[in-house]
Amino acid sequence: MKIKRILGAVALALAVTLAQAQQPQQQASGPDPRALTEQQIRDTQVPSALYRLAAYYKQSGDLTRLEWALQRLTVLLPNSGELKLALASVYAQQGDTRNTYDILLRMQMQGYGYDIGNNPAFAKVANTKVWTTIVNNFDAAMKPFGEGKVAFSLPKGDYLFESLAYDPKRKAFLAGSVREGKVYLVGKDGSLKDFIAPGADNGLWGVYAMAVDAANDALYVASTSSVYFKGFKQDDFGKAGVFKFRLSSGKLLNKYLLAPDSQPRTLSSLAVGTSGQVFAADGVRNVIYRLDGGALKPMVENPRLTSIRGLAVSGDGKRLYFADYSLGVLGVDLGAGKGFDLDYAPDKLVLGGVDGLYWYDDTLVVVENGMSPRRVMRLKLDKDGHKIESAMPIDVANAAFGVPTYGAVDGDALYFIANSQKNEYDTYGVVKDASKLEAVRVFRSDLRFAWNEPGIRTQHATKTVPTLPVPKLFENVEGGVESTASGG
Repeated sequence: MKIKRILGAVALALAVTLAQAQQPQQQASGPDPRALTEQQIRDTQVPSALYRLAAYYKQSGDLTRLEWALQRLTVLLPNSGELKLALASVYAQQGDTRNTYDILLRMQMQGYGYDIGNNPAFAKVANTKVWTTIVNNFDAAMKPFGEGKVAFSLPKGDYLFESLAYDPKRKAFLAGSVREGKVYLVGKDGSLKDFIAPGADNGLWGVYAMAVDAANDALYVASTSSVYFKGFKQDDFGKAGVFKFRLSSGKLLNKYLLAPDSQPRTLSSLAVGTSGQVFAADGVRNVIYRLDGGALKPMVENPRLTSIRGLAVSGDGKRLYFADYSLGVLGVDLGAGKGFDLDYAPDKLVLGGVDGLYWYDDTLVVVENGMSPRRVMRLKLDKDGHKIESAMPIDVANAAFGVPTYGAVDGDALYFIANSQKNEYDTYGVVKDASKLEAVRVFRSDLRFAWNEPGIRTQHATKTVPTLPVPKLFENVEGGVESTASGG
């Protein structure tokens, strides 16, 4: 199935599109954007088309049609706070106090925080006590919360560390470099020691993800030949695979390569279940593979998906959870081969903008860098693993958070990269300004923080209370036979 990537970085896409947009070229037989009706815009199904329309209407000053386009976008992409805030500002510019306040109050119930007190777009609605309360609540949501802290830092340099793993026997972390294609052993002080390097013997490219199967002394590495890899060769464009090494020695044991087809792909996420199941996700093509019978076989392929990020396998090995950056956290019943939407009240919880996703003691832990404020959350599930019963913030708006992304669980702690440097590279894989590269902070969050606290209840209270509907985003999965191979 051909997957269309709609838009991954929702939090930035609108701002960039509005700033750079040009008037859309009208097709000879196509509709004039200036004459589109509200119903025509509401019937539009493709977010990228709506972004282009919104950019045009913003540029031309057509606030009415800009409102319609943003309304539709917030329906299609319900986890984007940036879109909600943009819509609220359009209401405000038209002097629509009621709808402006309605959106902002709903956003506060979902945990959003933004600095809007001096935003001129809200000038027409900023003269009430309600507005003062809204501003104060948004400011309060941006205050740091939690007891986590930076555990150590990796050296500053042109490494582009995007993955961490933990070796429980050695009690040591491993760091993967996209730029060098190396896996390093990390000292307690953050110092690096070469462990695995790319070469003719293994054929590694840039290291994007790692996962440890300690019981079987195995380290799995997801590697892709991309322009970010210093050793990139044009002939290798689009090549990617999962490489299996002996965890204790770094010896190559096997590799499982995808057939190249000259199209871009990035194997950016890995997960290993307690029984040795191995799953890898392509975040560009939005396909999840399972390692089965010595090969990577497509397991999840659905045109509704936008940008697959983290993966996590339940403790009993029966379910695979994955994060879609725009749509939230979704699941697959591996035995039945069927996908499911997590049941929760979206008017109380936002699950968009998730990069890292981890299983811990019958809970899911998410790292949300597309949420404002950026945060780490623990999600308590029901016994079937299909419903979120409550959510507990663990660390929120910490000063160490730049772009928090991926990490690894060690006992009762999650260690993760708190300031990914990926935004410091251009689309050609070249660092924009080497002087701006920072030492990579590895943050430690206590996964048992406030363990006995109820957290945020995420179930609908009563049927009489109006709530936002739970969109059915993902219900069918191609393939899905449970993987029984551990990699061979």
